[in-house]
Amino acid sequence: MVAYSSLFSRQQLQACKTQAVQVKEAAVTRYESFMARIASGECILTDGATGTEAERRGIPQLENAWNGGGALSHPDIIRQIHRDYLDAGAEVVISNSFATHRHALVDAGEADRFEDYNRRAVELAVEARDMSGATGALVGAGMSYWSWTDSPPLAAEMRRAATRQAEVMAAAGADVIMLEMMVDLPNLEIMLDAVSGVGLPVWAGLTCRPGDGGVIALRRGGSLFDTVRLLDAHGVDVVNIMHTNVEYISASVADISELWQGPIGVYAHSSTEVDKQWVFDDVISPAAYCDLAARWKDQGVSLIGGCCGITTAHVIEMKRRLFA
Repeated sequence: MVAYSSLFSRQQLQACKTQAVQVKEAAVTRYESFMARIASGECILTDGATGTEAERRGIPQLENAWNGGGALSHPDIIRQIHRDYLDAGAEVVISNSFATHRHALVDAGEADRFEDYNRRAVELAVEARDMSGATGALVGAGMSYWSWTDSPPLAAEMRRAATRQAEVMAAAGADVIMLEMMVDLPNLEIMLDAVSGVGLPVWAGLTCRPGDGGVIALRRGGSLFDTVRLLDAHGVDVVNIMHTNVEYISASVADISELWQGPIGVYAHSSTEVDKQWVFDDVISPAAYCDLAARWKDQGVSLIGGCCGITTAHVIEMKRRLFA
């Protein structure tokens, strides 16, 4: 009886290992197929905001960790947000994990749930993809280093925590690491180093604005030349211009295109935050956003979606007019 139980356990373990290999192989095939479409010149529609959409749908905020708590407190709403974007035609959805890096959760008093938040955030996006039948869509593991208390950790601590976050999300089924709101060079380099050995491709989301003399640069300083050189050195696959005001996107695309030879994506945002609440009344209309997106598409970008303030209505409008 004992021998049979042991044998059964070994069989189960082997089955689990086989399934894990199959899932990984499927993810590789999915990503390769997706990137082949981009290489052929296709522009692909991606999702809109997750964090502000969670706020708009009533998920309460975590103190000092924005809407990061939603994956555990309101999983059905987060899953439905991803599902709505996929049903609208998006082919990339990003996990609700912008605010679940370790130092944000420390500031929120939720550090002991660090792995749970990040694991579940990716699982919900994967579940939404399975439910929608959009088997070719990518699930991005969103990662940032933004601090709501303006007190980031030391570099070594940030690097260790980011590596573990990426490992957890990779194991949960993410197809790609999505670095979000990279606003300065030193922390961008830390994040790139942290995720480089996880085994997933990396996309880098740069937050840009005009700097000295009106030249487009990272939000907190750092030339695009130095930024692109760093991204090249770390083998980044895609550069996304994200959490960048809509009025700065065209200039950012033009300037980055002169330096970066790979695919460029756009995740613009609209309106702003006041007292830690997004101001939805000032968000650009779906029609006006789509007009701008048509211009970005003409500039040769490979991916178009949206960041804070951009909703399923915007994605539906782009699908109807630009990606039919």
